[in-house]
Amino acid sequence: MTPQRHHPVVPDLSGVPETMLWTLFQRASEAARPDPVLEDPWAMELCRRLDYPFVARFGPAYGLLAQSIALRAAAFDGVVRAFLREFPYGTVVALGEGLETAFWRVDNGRVQWLTVDLPEPLRVRETLLPAEGRRRVLACDARDPRWTGAVPPARPTLVTAQGLLMYLRPQEVRDLIALCACSFPGGGLVFDAVPRWFAAGTRRGRLRTPSGYPAPEMPWGMNADQRARLREADPRVAEVHAIPLPPGRGLVWGTLAPRLAARGPLSNRRPTVTLLRFTSR
Repeated sequence: MTPQRHHPVVPDLSGVPETMLWTLFQRASEAARPDPVLEDPWAMELCRRLDYPFVARFGPAYGLLAQSIALRAAAFDGVVRAFLREFPYGTVVALGEGLETAFWRVDNGRVQWLTVDLPEPLRVRETLLPAEGRRRVLACDARDPRWTGAVPPARPTLVTAQGLLMYLRPQEVRDLIALCACSFPGGGLVFDAVPRWFAAGTRRGRLRTPSGYPAPEMPWGMNADQRARLREADPRVAEVHAIPLPPGRGLVWGTLAPRLAARGPLSNRRPTVTLLRFTSR
């Protein structure tokens, strides 16, 4: 499909749901470069279609930050593509998907895609990207187990939670992992986490963009060296994999970040992406 121009859409979002506009802005800014780390024409089109003061609200897009958001999306794309190579007719459930455009980057022509989000952000998404064909949507809180009933049974399932779990409380994170492990045997869950120091900073109101936009409070953070403890969430968590960001561009994301990612205490200073695989039964 080719993005088409329509009337501007005014999003009425605040709090955590508004962060989907911030990440969209960063991805679109990176995609607009002549040498992007993530090809994302849909993100650029969505920004054009939204009547929203991106720069006034968030400040100008910062190159290193925009690249990091794009690299995070690329890491998730890599996990989804690997899943679809193993299970071409599998199901992807995108929790709290916001205005992420991964489907168009990874679609193999057979995947079934279910977006689960709160009603407010889902209304914006449906206005811009109405569900059709193999893409379905469900208005439901990710913490509400009822969403699992909308997933086609007897199909391998991968759950993605990009930019979501940090806004849940620690016990809610464990409960969500256990819910996925119980509901999708043989499947998996891929998610990102901010380090504990970063989550603590949001709770103290210390993290703001240059324009003054405050990062919403993040109750949960996880350091890289805490990954192994994720097995404690449910005995059906069979494998825990660290997913590295793909190499980026320039000195920071192209050279320094890949070298420092796995070096002792420094690895606990940066966000992480993790894949959990579940037992078959």
